[in-house]
Amino acid sequence: MFDNRTHAGQLLAEKLAARNLKNPYILAVPRGGLAVASPIAAKLQANVAVLIAKKIGHPLNAEVAIGAIMPDGSLIHDNQYVSSIGVKQENFDKLTAEARKVFDQRVKVYEAMIIKNQEVKGRDIIVVDDGIATGYTIRAAVKWLQKWNPASITVAVPVAPTDITQKLREVQVEVVCLDERDVFTAVGSYYKDFKEMTDQEALEYHRFSPNSIVRL
Repeated sequence: MFDNRTHAGQLLAEKLAARNLKNPYILAVPRGGLAVASPIAAKLQANVAVLIAKKIGHPLNAEVAIGAIMPDGSLIHDNQYVSSIGVKQENFDKLTAEARKVFDQRVKVYEAMIIKNQEVKGRDIIVVDDGIATGYTIRAAVKWLQKWNPASITVAVPVAPTDITQKLREVQVEVVCLDERDVFTAVGSYYKDFKEMTDQEALEYHRFSPNSIVRL
């Protein structure tokens, strides 16, 4: 169990440092990912940017993603799957609108830190979050990153389900995960302290890093 997000980031930093990445660039998923990314950036002496994506949660369980809004604002989802789980189109549209509001608010908060997508090309990208649950959003975000031709993509997280880490590895993504679980509960259950962070708190972690955000 991790004490908090900073502790998890310190442990991840040791693992990542051993990989000797030549040109690392860290993309943190706000908000919690910024707390995890901070000690990694210090250890690797790497720049930090922010990767904004927003999952669309199932109406009966918001933790289960049925779609996602990608870093460029586009929507990705599987119509057949959404229909098969009994979510009507009007409900899906409402959920999408709610998710887009949150997405737009986050872009506004971090908009002073936007960088050009060309900065991804040829870099060793490290995507950092405080954990993975369903993996829908992170896998979709990886697909978007791959189109900009980075040298490599590494997903670095403290905890994740084994089936999700395996799916990421199947699409040529390196995964550094401290605790891979066959039976997975909520991300927060693997932390002693997993209090919800505000955008302001996330910005405090980011303020000593180059001010940049990736919105592809």
